[in-house]
Amino acid sequence: MTTQVQAAPQESSSEHWLAVRPRLVLASAFMLFLELALIRWTGSNIVHLSYFTNFVLLGSFLGIGLGFLRVGRTKRQPYYSPVVLAILVIVVLAFPVTVNRDTEGVLYWTSLSLEGPPAWVTLPLVFIAAALALMGPAELVGRCFPELPRLEAYRYDLIGSLTGIAAFTALSFLSAPPVIWGTIAAACFLLLLTPRPWVPYWGLVAVPALIVAALLAAESVTAGALWSPYYKVTYKRLPYPMPVYDISVNGIPHQQAMPAATRLQVERQYALPYERAVAPPREVLIVGAGSGTDVAIALSKGAGTVDAVEIDPKLRELGGQLHPDRPYSDPRVTTHITDGRAFLEQTGRKFDLILFALPDSLTLVPGASSLRLESYLFTEEAIKAARAHLKPGGAFSMYNYYREPWLVDRLAWTVQNAFGHRPCVDVVSTAGQQAVITAGVTPAAQRCAGEWPGAAAGTPSPAHDDRPFLYLKDRTIPMIYLITLGLILIVSLLAVRVVAGPYRRMRPYADLFLLGVGFLLLETKSVTGFALLFGTTWVVNAVVFAGVLIAVLAAVEVTRRFRTPPLTVMYGVLLGGLLLAWLVPNAWLLSLPVPLRAVTAVTIAFLPIFAANVVFSKRFAESADATTSFGANLLGAMVGGCLEYLALLIGYQGLLIVAAVLYLGAFALLPRKSAALV
Repeated sequence: MTTQVQAAPQESSSEHWLAVRPRLVLASAFMLFLELALIRWTGSNIVHLSYFTNFVLLGSFLGIGLGFLRVGRTKRQPYYSPVVLAILVIVVLAFPVTVNRDTEGVLYWTSLSLEGPPAWVTLPLVFIAAALALMGPAELVGRCFPELPRLEAYRYDLIGSLTGIAAFTALSFLSAPPVIWGTIAAACFLLLLTPRPWVPYWGLVAVPALIVAALLAAESVTAGALWSPYYKVTYKRLPYPMPVYDISVNGIPHQQAMPAATRLQVERQYALPYERAVAPPREVLIVGAGSGTDVAIALSKGAGTVDAVEIDPKLRELGGQLHPDRPYSDPRVTTHITDGRAFLEQTGRKFDLILFALPDSLTLVPGASSLRLESYLFTEEAIKAARAHLKPGGAFSMYNYYREPWLVDRLAWTVQNAFGHRPCVDVVSTAGQQAVITAGVTPAAQRCAGEWPGAAAGTPSPAHDDRPFLYLKDRTIPMIYLITLGLILIVSLLAVRVVAGPYRRMRPYADLFLLGVGFLLLETKSVTGFALLFGTTWVVNAVVFAGVLIAVLAAVEVTRRFRTPPLTVMYGVLLGGLLLAWLVPNAWLLSLPVPLRAVTAVTIAFLPIFAANVVFSKRFAESADATTSFGANLLGAMVGGCLEYLALLIGYQGLLIVAAVLYLGAFALLPRKSAALV
């Protein structure tokens, strides 16, 4: 066992104007806030990161782990952190990236030509910059740990993390632009890195911090830019005789607000759902209402009521302001800002027509490796939920530019399984596979120009809630992921060796490393599970992350204040919680009323998280080196972020089995003297 490593004398410790506890809370809050802001902002300017948000997350985990491992090895403040952040902001704003996302094995929407630096330049730069930017705040957090008892330091670290989540969530609710994020980051750097006013190094912090704030201020005042909780939304009027607005998200052309009559004239697909339904629909549900064109078309077709579901409040706001038909001002229209699948699971209404109107999110759910905002909308279970909300004689329809024939067939197969008969499939254009898939609640409720002939050879089977990866053709981990994750792990190994010295320094904490790997998988399962049960909205995501931290904080408080069972017993509770989570099916949870569903889901999800963190807290409290043991745990979380991609092969329930194996490994590596720890 290594000996305790105390912090070396340094400016930020004994001489800092902030006492250790408030300094720890501030540094922890800033660390998490900066991580969330980087994920959000880089994805809005670099299209790669709209689909690989975990890339920045993994870089953040690496940087945080390295920051803790660096404690005690230098007296200098981490002045490099604001400098790196300023360089990253300059480079990203100078060289934004849009890309052609035709990547083997993974399908993305809206194929664009390459503009900006190639991926092999941009992605490593962002990964390294994210790691270095987060490494500084993490080092500041780590320097506080030796000054406090183990669990007390961990407690204040968690309180700070919750504060950071709350701050970023509040700014998301207020649709705050990046200048606010940059100003907060600049202020935190100045408060944390200048222990005394006007020290010689003050300029090293002030200059890059002010550069970050100034550049983000310039970006924030860009004409036509809005910041939703999901995207950077921009719009412009096109040079047509009638008013037509082009709306882009994160630099990707996304939709157009144009008169319903014009849309029906130039794109036939928008009229087909009404032509394929036998009965004229009076009550219509539109999922993916966006800027309102589909709503305007439904009204023009004689709908008596339209329920418009849109997940992004800013897209709905733009529709209300810009759409020439003003569909959202019509008294027949009711707007719901929520996730489409969640609306289907929670509403008691029934409809004559349910329409999935191009609901492609162009982004991933933060904290989940390959889960998109619309992933749970195209599973077989989701289409069955839609069928359950149709009136007798009603119809369901979806349309989009599907780009691949196999994807059209996969969705048609999904609809066939859900409805029990073959749907109508109209391929309007083979360029981009523009298609409409329509099914009546019975065969008599649909009228097809040509019935779907059935799945072609090699068509992938329908997606399901456990593996909701509609755009992944084969049951595999695409090569681009494997190469990227392999390079990340190699870089991480080298970085740990350079920063922390010989690996034997962390060898006594191999069990804490595995606890970090397992915990990240549990967190991923919680995020994806709650997204299915309550929606993939940013609110649900923020609540889940906060809930996980509250469960961890509860475990710390229980361990600090009460006599808890030995680690051997707690490992048994942990494995029992994993077994319970694996045995309870999502379909059963979805059948429960929402309040009961919430209580049950929270209990099932957070029991193993609580038990795992009691194990960690007890083990961490008796560790000989606080910062090294904590750093090993954080690096384990980074590896867990890589293992999330196993869900592409085994599904999200399968991650529970992987987590169980990891926790058994941690138990096997537990030092003998710790096994009976009380």
